[in-house]
Amino acid sequence: MEAGLEIGDALTARLLSRVQRAFPLDPRPFAALGEALGLSEEQLLSRISELKAQRVIRQISGIFDSRRLGYQSCLVAAQVPPSILEQAATAINRHPGVSHNYERAHAFNLWFTLTVPGQADLPAEATRLGMEAGAIQVRLFPTVRTFKIGVILDVGGDDGGHPALPATAASPSGTADSAGARRLSAREIAAVRALQNDLPLVAHPFLALAKEAGMAEEELLAHARQFIEGGEMRRFAAVLFHRRAGFTANGMVVWNVPAERVVAVGQQFAGYPAVSHCYQRPCYPDWPYSLFTMIHARSQEECERHVREMAGAAGIHDHAILYSVREFKKTRVRYFEEPLPEQPPRETRCRPQADSPS
Repeated sequence: MEAGLEIGDALTARLLSRVQRAFPLDPRPFAALGEALGLSEEQLLSRISELKAQRVIRQISGIFDSRRLGYQSCLVAAQVPPSILEQAATAINRHPGVSHNYERAHAFNLWFTLTVPGQADLPAEATRLGMEAGAIQVRLFPTVRTFKIGVILDVGGDDGGHPALPATAASPSGTADSAGARRLSAREIAAVRALQNDLPLVAHPFLALAKEAGMAEEELLAHARQFIEGGEMRRFAAVLFHRRAGFTANGMVVWNVPAERVVAVGQQFAGYPAVSHCYQRPCYPDWPYSLFTMIHARSQEECERHVREMAGAAGIHDHAILYSVREFKKTRVRYFEEPLPEQPPRETRCRPQADSPS
């Protein structure tokens, strides 16, 4: 388990706080951000380079909304014999649509996010992955409603006090998972392909990305701004390595909420700064938990303190905390690039969940 790194000076904390929220869509973004922080362009580039070398900053790139790009995604839970857990994770990680894959402390011990093109058969893909992994059973948890999404860790900077701000804010009723995608032009697809890349640490990084996309720098930046306005891109920003930034207790908290209260409680939980994600997902006969919240904390004690506060305020006491034990994969999905892997016939070794969600 990777140890946390102390963010030792106020300027670095301010830098990390800002770049998680938004990175300047400017021809010389490091100069623009450096000016705001009282640093030269060279000094800022040096700091960011060091933070990447220390594995504090994971990536600076566009953070896209899969649905708005015409993709479908799903959280998938697999029950895997502990003796083959690492091999199972390796098999699952080979799929280009798997962006997150964690071992969690639960009978369903392997949880991953699968994203596929809109025309693909997502349940079949999830089942096939379970078969390859040797899972006992696989269960799909698609998003029914989004109340909040967007990890922004409180590293003590000038925007501190908020471990997470919603990149997708909750409306009074949340956001149903049915947002339609508009048809992107070939130029826009080329821009997505470029903007999803990790930003080069050079004075004119967007110029380098634009050349790869076969367009002018200003055209790429114009597409980026348009994507943010249209919702295809949630933000252009940095993502941190949670544990290296000091957040070592990452708990997915699942809640048994009466159906008639799901929207109200989801909205309430989304308002907590400690909550980075809040979703409604399906229930099953042996899985009564309809709300999923993600909490990133510096200790299990801190995480559990947040959970007690939320439970008491909402009057919802049937819950479980599934802590992240190991991170097997965390990356960005590569949109408009990777084809689905071939699907040859295989002997079935996985028993998919047969029950229908309630």
